[in-house]
Amino acid sequence: MQLKRSVWVPAAVGLLAVVSGGWLLQQGTQGNVYMRQRILQDVIRTVSDRYVEEIDPADLYDLAVEGLLERLGDPHSTVLKPEDYSDLRLQTTGDYGGLGIRIDEKDGWITVVQTLPNTPADRAGLRPGDRLVEVDGRSMRGWTSDHAATVLRGPKGSVVDLRIARVGVDRPIPVHIVRDDIHVQYVIGFMYEPGIGYIQQSQFSAKSANDILRRVQSLSHEGMRALILDLRDNPGGLLDEGVAVSDLFLKSGAEVVETRSRIADQNESYYAEQRPIDPGLPVIVLVNRYSASASEIVAGALQDHDRALVVGEPTFGKGSVQTLYPLPGGNYLKLTTARWYTPSGRSIHREATDRHILAMRGIAPVEITQVADTANAEVYYTDSGRTVFGGGGITPDLNVSSDTLTRVEREFRNSLGEQLAAYSDAVFRFAVEYVNDRPRLSADFEVTAAMLDQLYAWLKANDIEVDRELFDGTRRVIARELGIDLATVAFDEVTSLRRRLVLDRQLDTAVELLRESRTQEQLFSLAETRQAELRAAAREE
Repeated sequence: MQLKRSVWVPAAVGLLAVVSGGWLLQQGTQGNVYMRQRILQDVIRTVSDRYVEEIDPADLYDLAVEGLLERLGDPHSTVLKPEDYSDLRLQTTGDYGGLGIRIDEKDGWITVVQTLPNTPADRAGLRPGDRLVEVDGRSMRGWTSDHAATVLRGPKGSVVDLRIARVGVDRPIPVHIVRDDIHVQYVIGFMYEPGIGYIQQSQFSAKSANDILRRVQSLSHEGMRALILDLRDNPGGLLDEGVAVSDLFLKSGAEVVETRSRIADQNESYYAEQRPIDPGLPVIVLVNRYSASASEIVAGALQDHDRALVVGEPTFGKGSVQTLYPLPGGNYLKLTTARWYTPSGRSIHREATDRHILAMRGIAPVEITQVADTANAEVYYTDSGRTVFGGGGITPDLNVSSDTLTRVEREFRNSLGEQLAAYSDAVFRFAVEYVNDRPRLSADFEVTAAMLDQLYAWLKANDIEVDRELFDGTRRVIARELGIDLATVAFDEVTSLRRRLVLDRQLDTAVELLRESRTQEQLFSLAETRQAELRAAAREE
């Protein structure tokens, strides 16, 4: 027995050395790719055969690939499974086969938040507030929005049978719907006030430039003399569309962005090719910490060429190009192959911290300072000689933080604790019932004190514990939230968006600047004065 033990221990130690250490026997295998491939195969085989818990060899190969990509430290390089690739195509095209509804998880049920006009859901009579309780005979209780969206999508002409629960109706209603082609609208535009147009672009899809062009032309016919292009919370999308949107505003021949790679054929500069629309139109671009990728290309190009004033917060800093490489089984490798640089030579790329990586995976919020630290930043210059700053992301010409909650408003949020989701669901249900009782609600409705009192009583009746004093001290925020839900339930996307823009400090600043400026040059001058005043005030504090 002793002899067996003395033989086994060195063998175990030797195996440990092979698996965990000397990556591996480096003196003899340095640079030997073939040997390292053999080592990887041997490790996978040994783990599969002898690890304390049984693991499928196929899973081990997946783990090896995931580990390799994770060690790159790049959150944008990953393997896309077929369903992931399908989601990516939806994001970049905006087209899918489905019903035409926006859904959310409320009170443990998938709930219709909005129906898109002229879609199968709209024609079938689905309404905001309807709960989807069954799909094709399966209960939907406890489903996530992502899972529901996957199941509800399907090819044009295919059928889905739903059972819905509706406020005021005792029994679930059967609904038979034939799926159709749906186009997600990523661009919304309207006249914010006389003379000032507003366009929000939430993502860069395959039709972004054309959609913005149509909106600008329409607003120009309505008397627009200045434009706000809102790229806040826009995660980006297609490089070509970022270039095409920039092309709408820049002079022909102006550089938009440069890609630099260690691969020669991916070193390329992109230029504006078309005649700009209304070159004298004053433009402000709004950005924030969640503006990324193609949003940063547009903001950087328009800033460097003095075509727009950039207002808001420093952007995310996603300045890299991903290329898709097909793999067996319908999988794709999405790999970072180049970085983006603005026309003045600034790198958009911000080095990814652990928090950035978590944020990109949706695990943690991004925390980027709202006021740019330009003391040690690299200095660059625009076409006219204005100073802009490098160091990753796009630093606005005028830093304006988003509206912050007061002490009482923060206390109200904190007091809800674990009830926060239930509170939000209850406000939405209140909005659904309020609209059902008032089918002639006007789009310019006012959220009155009486309505907020009704909401407070509704919350109490639905067992949401709310401190009355804190509730009253938070009325401006609660009124905004209720206004958004009422507009979403009763009206279209434009009306809903208008309500979301209430108490928007960054937008209000942009509007004030445009009211006082008639040219782009006046806009730059006024913003420079404002920025100097903010810096002076900060030094005094």
